[in-house]
Amino acid sequence: MIRYQDIRGVIALCPTPAKQGADRWDSHDTVDVDETERMIRNLLASGIDGIVLLGTLGEMATLTESEWRTFAQVAVETVQAFDPDFPLFIGATTLNTRDTIARIRFLEALQVKGVFLGRPMWCAMDEHSIITFYKTIADTFPNISIMLYDNPEAFKGVIPTAVYAELAKIPQIVACKYVSLTPKFRADMEVTRGHIRILPLESDWLQAWILYPDDVIACWSSSALCGPEPVLFLRDALRRGDLEAARWISRRIEWAYEPFLARQNFQEFSKYNIALEKIRFDEAGFVHAGPARPPYHIVPPQYVAGAREHARRWLQLVAAVRERTTI
Repeated sequence: MIRYQDIRGVIALCPTPAKQGADRWDSHDTVDVDETERMIRNLLASGIDGIVLLGTLGEMATLTESEWRTFAQVAVETVQAFDPDFPLFIGATTLNTRDTIARIRFLEALQVKGVFLGRPMWCAMDEHSIITFYKTIADTFPNISIMLYDNPEAFKGVIPTAVYAELAKIPQIVACKYVSLTPKFRADMEVTRGHIRILPLESDWLQAWILYPDDVIACWSSSALCGPEPVLFLRDALRRGDLEAARWISRRIEWAYEPFLARQNFQEFSKYNIALEKIRFDEAGFVHAGPARPPYHIVPPQYVAGAREHARRWLQLVAAVRERTTI
């Protein structure tokens, strides 16, 4: 299993690379297998500390069953060839418990050690239902670790602090992708410390680390797929306690995010999340993400411009980090 103690550093959230034409409704076998393997190998070579696949920007919602299996298998085999113990979490969120269990059984057969798991979201789930869902998964798969996916837009509400307190009692739940430093962040930290590693976004990492330097020792980052150097620079600065360097890179990361819709209106961004993420990845060039799959392939032109400008700024930041680290 992947343990709480194993979750540290930068955890990269990845797209599912798509072939040209994947934005057509009649497309088949859209996973770009070669690019998937290249993307993961490049991340591993960069020194990234963990990988999460098949969340929202990973197009969990739009892949067919066979595409999901193809992508998962290629990713798992690539990571296992590098290091069988490397922290890898594969998304298995579905609209119901039975389909989720079926997908995790497939992953279990591949010897996957971690799953990335949101809750069913067709109907909003109350506190008891959320706890029961995760307990059911944990009881069914006692040897697979779980990273929670807390996204209020995707799952029709936050995970309440009282629910976090109950989930922290489940040994298999070791981490959580946390959406932002909301006012309830401190309360959630207090009931999960030592059990569930709360992962802030890289732009929030410094602030969260200052509050909990012994606990918030990891972050999640999708921007690492525009080039991992800035986030790795932040990681290394925090590890050595270099607040000056950490503040410098955090300010620059915020500057890079300014044109991106996610920073301007998160609710609006959530409508176009998948396409905008893939647009910025392709603009930056670290990975060829390819087109978004329908029905989430449509995005207003004014938002496209902001995503591309964000990627160009991120590349400037990559260059600045490389210059600073080679002096």
